[in-house]
Amino acid sequence: MSAPEIDDATTSMLGKIAEIEELFAKAAAGGGEKKVARHRERGKLLARERIELLVDEDSPLLELSPIAAYGSDFPVGASIVTGIGVIEGVECVLVANDPTVRGGTSNPWTLRKGLRANQIALENRLPLINLVESGGADLPTQKEVFIPGGAMFRDLTRLSAAGIPTLSLVFGNSTAGGAYLPGMSDHTVMIEGQSKVFLGGPPLVKMATGEVSDDESLGGAQMHARTSGLADYYATDERDAIRIGRRIVARLNWRKRGPGPVAASIEPRHPESDLLEIVPGDLRIPFDPRDVITRIVDDSVFDEFKPEYGSSLCTGWARIHGYPIGILANAQGVLFSAEAQKATQFIQLANRSDTPLLFLHNTTGYMVGQEYERGGIIKHGSMMINAVSNSTVPHISLLIGASYGAGHYGMCGRAYNPRFLFSWPSAKSAVMGAAQLAGVISMVSRAATEARGGTVDEEADAGMRAMIEAQIEKESMPAFLSGMLYDDGIIDPRDSRTVLGLCLSAIDNGPVQGTSNFGVFRM
Repeated sequence: MSAPEIDDATTSMLGKIAEIEELFAKAAAGGGEKKVARHRERGKLLARERIELLVDEDSPLLELSPIAAYGSDFPVGASIVTGIGVIEGVECVLVANDPTVRGGTSNPWTLRKGLRANQIALENRLPLINLVESGGADLPTQKEVFIPGGAMFRDLTRLSAAGIPTLSLVFGNSTAGGAYLPGMSDHTVMIEGQSKVFLGGPPLVKMATGEVSDDESLGGAQMHARTSGLADYYATDERDAIRIGRRIVARLNWRKRGPGPVAASIEPRHPESDLLEIVPGDLRIPFDPRDVITRIVDDSVFDEFKPEYGSSLCTGWARIHGYPIGILANAQGVLFSAEAQKATQFIQLANRSDTPLLFLHNTTGYMVGQEYERGGIIKHGSMMINAVSNSTVPHISLLIGASYGAGHYGMCGRAYNPRFLFSWPSAKSAVMGAAQLAGVISMVSRAATEARGGTVDEEADAGMRAMIEAQIEKESMPAFLSGMLYDDGIIDPRDSRTVLGLCLSAIDNGPVQGTSNFGVFRM
């Protein structure tokens, strides 16, 4: 790239990063200054402060789905904070209600974000810690929360059955269905005069039974510690509860089951700031993914596999923070038959050697046209998707550019359950590009009109195309997709190596084992 092109790419990326950081700040602000002040007046810590005190000092925290619910009718962040943090040297999944946002009530996006955190804990064998203070379900949206919400409690029992510890630190209300969070956790901590856990509050009890009671006698921490036995630990205040939580984790005798790093971590030979200048502002302009790879892998060493074959897909082996990794990266956007066959073989080899895989997305999909249909693009693309679907080594996906069509599937998109999926601010994803999709709809509409013997209204057609193109462009942007939880977060490109290292370390809590059992490959 020329100097002006580098400057343009850097300016474009920095602008997109600034836009995303504004959304991060909005989520971190919780319910706003007034709600935060009211919460502090009650002598309570904020959700993020609780997490900060719980994790080891100066340890990294990988926040997950930070702008969930963006683009919806609900507050950005979905009234819950989730992430992976280190407690007493143990990587744990953390889920903290934010009571400054609508009392910490659970809306449909809160549920989806919490379920994703549970999934990450289960798949990667990470202890799960809930920091509970919630008013229960957001009643106006109960039709979207109640029935699927039962999965939260199912997940807790499945984690426990799998030998993965679950903890609940109850900082306030945990009522109605929410009472089952501490009830189904392996370890429960309650706070004197602050924790309230009951299936039905005093008004409901009086209405149902005529019994008169108060919060403390019905579900206070002292009652649960001394009478019901629901509280395993009785804390004097929030900081004491956090101290107890840390001691519980310290006593878990937790051991990782993965192979661990195979070598010492070596910093790349190129500065991380270079990652700002690689992806052009216009994704139609190609870029070399090797420029990304050599800036995130150890010592910038990348052993490429089949470099002369299927050149639109770059594959090879590297290490990130000492962990071995196989990398598949789109080099020129379009996937042909050769690329699909190359990817299939590479995925099989990674499974043979028990090596996790990293997918770097920048694809417009599989090639179309008579020549390619006759050459078997469908069966070859199917081979690649078959391999991705049935591979059992951990997958991580990072969308750095476009991720369109079936290419998104072949590169292990969200539906293919990668252990983690992150996006750069430059990413886009949709069934196809906005202009192409609008053009296809226009062609279909024109053909239908002409088949009826009508005349195409060019002005109306142009207006329709513009409207559809604008809609698809908006819906393919990373913030929109992240808001829908189609990724685990949008990251600054300069943080890519750190984020990937944290993911690989988290994955290492469980075994890493490949398979030779794939579906039938159409040759």
